[in-house]
Amino acid sequence: MAETGTAQYRQELDVRPSTLGCVRTIVKAHMRLWGCAPLAETVALCVHELLVNVPRHTGSPRCELILDRHPDHLRVTVNDTSRTLPTVREPDWIKESGRGLVLLKQLTDDWGAELNPDGGKGVWFEMRATPQRETA
Repeated sequence: MAETGTAQYRQELDVRPSTLGCVRTIVKAHMRLWGCAPLAETVALCVHELLVNVPRHTGSPRCELILDRHPDHLRVTVNDTSRTLPTVREPDWIKESGRGLVLLKQLTDDWGAELNPDGGKGVWFEMRATPQRETA
């Protein structure tokens, strides 16, 4: 039985530069639908950071995006095909990449990665969220 006040969105996708804008739009729409509009831009940015790492670090664009809305927090998970867990390292500020996990650590309340029993891994983050009341 699902926890009262929970909602979920799942999407399997191939990460390509042309799909990232559409995914950000979908994420922001779900944040507004779920009463989390103030988090929409930050969540979309963090999802973008996780997604661009999928083909870069796994060799495959295939992944699954899961948005889970709980009464007091939001959890976002990106499952991919790799069994290699990400590690935060000191970014080289001159290079174009390498800052995504540092950004994730700064913008979210918690994040992590875990191996999936069926193979691959899931990289996730959580943010505290209190639904906004609709104004009449």
